[in-house]
Amino acid sequence: MSSDVKLPLIVNGPTRSPSTLILAHGAGAPMDSPFMEQVATGVAGQGIRVVRFEFPYMAERRRSGKKKPPNREPALRQAWLEMIASQGEPGRIVIGGKSMGGRIASLVADEAQVAGLVCLGYPFHPTGKPEKLRTEHLKSLRTPTLILQGERDPFGKREEIPGYGLPRRLKFVWLADGDHSFKPRKASGKTMDDNLAVAIAEVVAFVNRLADGQGS
Repeated sequence: MSSDVKLPLIVNGPTRSPSTLILAHGAGAPMDSPFMEQVATGVAGQGIRVVRFEFPYMAERRRSGKKKPPNREPALRQAWLEMIASQGEPGRIVIGGKSMGGRIASLVADEAQVAGLVCLGYPFHPTGKPEKLRTEHLKSLRTPTLILQGERDPFGKREEIPGYGLPRRLKFVWLADGDHSFKPRKASGKTMDDNLAVAIAEVVAFVNRLADGQGS
């Protein structure tokens, strides 16, 4: 396995791979956060090329050291489209990411005609505002989609999802007692490493199925 680190990208895994998984970070933490690092290196360790990138506001934060809010949605979408275009044939690319990164990926997946979409903790609504859903586009999404969600994620708990009217073609995997970063409570008997291991295995299986032409 090779690893090439060159900002604003981090690339892990083999130079040549049947599929490339592109991951974007969430709103508050960069592409090399512990969560992103563990997921990316775990997937790459199974022979899949993984590329991480940063949205413009986060790249500027890295350069200047000054905190900036996320770019407006059109700029975030454009960043995704440019990133996909830079990585070769869309039919060999799976896109996704943590929270906001995965949500913006879901907004461009059909347009970019990528092979698949992976959301690592989808923000179905702002925390504490379950009435403000971010789900309408998911109902018509054609791209094969895997959503990995903590059971008690404050942005969309397990018991809330059936009421959203989402199509069955969206595949959900629930991480036991996990929060938005899949971390469970100690009393659950599970650990964050346990849940991340499940998440990584599910992502690897999903990407490999798409590469084999088996759909989601």
